[in-house]
Amino acid sequence: MTRDSRRGYAAAIAAFATWGLFPLYLIGLAHVPAMEITAHRIVWSCLFVVGWLAMNGDLRCIREAFTREGVLVRLVGSAFFISVNWVGFAWAVNQHRVLEVSLAYFMGPLLNVLLGIVVLRERLERVQWIAVGFAAAGVAYLTFIVGQPPWIALMVGSSFAFYGLIRKTVNIGALPGLAVETILLAPFAVAYLIWCERQGIAALGHSGALVNGLLLFGGVITSVPLVLFAFGARQVPYSTIGVLQFLAPSLQLVCGLVVFHESLPPERATGFVLIWIGLIIYAGNALWRARLARPVTT
Repeated sequence: MTRDSRRGYAAAIAAFATWGLFPLYLIGLAHVPAMEITAHRIVWSCLFVVGWLAMNGDLRCIREAFTREGVLVRLVGSAFFISVNWVGFAWAVNQHRVLEVSLAYFMGPLLNVLLGIVVLRERLERVQWIAVGFAAAGVAYLTFIVGQPPWIALMVGSSFAFYGLIRKTVNIGALPGLAVETILLAPFAVAYLIWCERQGIAALGHSGALVNGLLLFGGVITSVPLVLFAFGARQVPYSTIGVLQFLAPSLQLVCGLVVFHESLPPERATGFVLIWIGLIIYAGNALWRARLARPVTT
């Protein structure tokens, strides 16, 4: 393994671990509304990413995104979906529904498969259909047991899946893309924060040093994992990234059970297990295909 490969693995693991432990960051913001948390993430991420690009002399990437045909329209869509994802994530954690968040990201790869079928007209192998079938059975079972679909998991998971689909079709780097997305969202975020301040319900500057620090830190904790992921994805086989991504929901599941003391009764666990079986089939098939595609050396 080369030095770059080792650094790539470390970067990818660090990115997924940060996303997996993100519920811990939100503990200190439990009394702050999800919309306000998201507004701060947008504003401080915008400043952090634009500043990062400016230091590296890459601001031209932002200008190009605003002028290249089709790029800006798609980034408007991705900005919408990532904002929905951030609001849903923060709301779920603050409502002590971390297990549903973990379920969303366990379902993510299979939601990507479904979008590939419906939107990109991709064709699945029989094994992939079996994996999707198990996941669908899990969601249907949870719907039957709870009495309603797992809306939070579906909202958080599908919004991130649509975000990923759009970003897959846009020829722009991870950081410039995030910069444009947050620039597009920043006016709405700033307007909302000003409204909160005028209504006397703003958290920043009125809730102590810890809350102030966590809100300001939102830009870093949002942007840095994306930078690490982008670097890791270039150095590590994408099939390996597909397996490593399950680190995030696994850590979220542990956070929900151990830190937030959420319960996972047997009847609900059955739905999770059905989805996990689908994921194991999906991941195993992906690794097998990657192994077959690897060139034989003599």
